Amino acid sequence: MNQTITADIENASKFHDWITRRGGIAVWRSVYLSDPGAEVFTPAYDTDGKPYSKPHWKYAAAPDFIVTDPSKVILNQYQELKRFHIAIRLGGSGMMLKCTDASTRKIKRAVEQAGENARYEFDYLTQEAVILVPESTVTLDTLKF
Repeated sequence: MNQTITADIENASKFHDWITRRGGIAVWRSVYLSDPGAEVFTPAYDTDGKPYSKPHWKYAAAPDFIVTDPSKVILNQYQELKRFHIAIRLGGSGMMLKCTDASTRKIKRAVEQAGENARYEFDYLTQEAVILVPESTVTLDTLKF
């Protein structure tokens, strides 16, 4: 398959190991309607050589695809673009904190304005959304291990 994945450069060593020793990088996308954009990566096979089992109940029984070509793994080094305060609320069960609807829209708009491959993290200490943009981009095959 010709599909690519994009991830943080901090994952480079782990991804290299998975491609060379564990059959590739399995890409799992959420089938849970309340979390449609979720995506996780696992090795294709566990250490016993068996296919890796789904990482969470919200993913399908099998991965969407497996990447075995290091040139199809795009790695970004991120830098902070901006940060801003976010309002939070209790979730429906009262057991979880969530962003308010207005804060969610504000985060989504800021990430879209920041450009391709921008993302955000939540700074729990300051209760701020931190917008991150790629500072540099490389493919896994260009790195030395």
